[in-house]
Amino acid sequence: MSQAIDNTTHSPFRKIGIYLSLVKFSHTVFAMPFAFIGFVLGVLSLTGQRSPKEIFSWPLLVKMVLCMVFARSAAMAFNRYLDRQFDALNPRTAVREIPAGVVKPGSALAFTIANCILFVVTTFFINMLCFYLSFVALAVVLFYSYTKRFTALCHVVLGVGLALSPIGAYLSVTGVFRLLPLLFSFSVLTWVAGFDIIYALQDQGFDKNHKLHSIPVRLGLANALKVSTVLHVLSFCFVFSAGWVGGFHWVYWLGVAFYGSMLVYQHLLVKPDDLSKVNIAFANTNGIASVVFATFTIASILLR
Repeated sequence: MSQAIDNTTHSPFRKIGIYLSLVKFSHTVFAMPFAFIGFVLGVLSLTGQRSPKEIFSWPLLVKMVLCMVFARSAAMAFNRYLDRQFDALNPRTAVREIPAGVVKPGSALAFTIANCILFVVTTFFINMLCFYLSFVALAVVLFYSYTKRFTALCHVVLGVGLALSPIGAYLSVTGVFRLLPLLFSFSVLTWVAGFDIIYALQDQGFDKNHKLHSIPVRLGLANALKVSTVLHVLSFCFVFSAGWVGGFHWVYWLGVAFYGSMLVYQHLLVKPDDLSKVNIAFANTNGIASVVFATFTIASILLR
């Protein structure tokens, strides 16, 4: 494994780029749109004698977004730190920042700790419920990095971590739990677990040889795809149920139709004997599905 490069010589912009790459900041597009759904639902739930414009708060929205960024950055950096030895051995991941020597392990751990602190501090300035639950949220998202070492259900744990986004955003506005944002959380849980299984297909051989756990390792490629399909059917059922419970404008159902078509499309892309399009199914398809679905959902909430 190459020796870590002292990145103190990099320009500030280069350092930012390195750490954004370390945490795959572009993948924030998966959960962030669902957080916006939760936030808008929270604002609309408080409308009574006041208009949404009177309730909406830009500072609160910024704090919610910062919480999402800090929590996810902490989780991803910790995952890279903890998996650095496995990443160095896997040809697919050997180019990542830590095994490639671009980021020192200690720097990645310090980055993790800093983001954890920033996350907790930010929740304190939202409301006390979010502050108390911030420690639970961190425990979940950080714990995920250990799960591949002992359980094939690691994909579900990742799903739980990202599923905190809509309910967390809702709590930041209202401070109370409700069924509707929880339905969106369950849709995220099953959606993420399903596409993470697809992503794990490409590492089945490596994981098996190094005694790492996943659904593809446990069940094989074909059966793993079947499990992923079941999870995505459940995700579709949850977004359908959310529309039924929420009584949204008909625009919502256009988003549901698009979301369902993207779920189907990614399963058409990946076959047990052809994994060449896993990255397209994982990143592009799911990123587009999340953004477009959230756009239709938020529009329908505002039109309701």
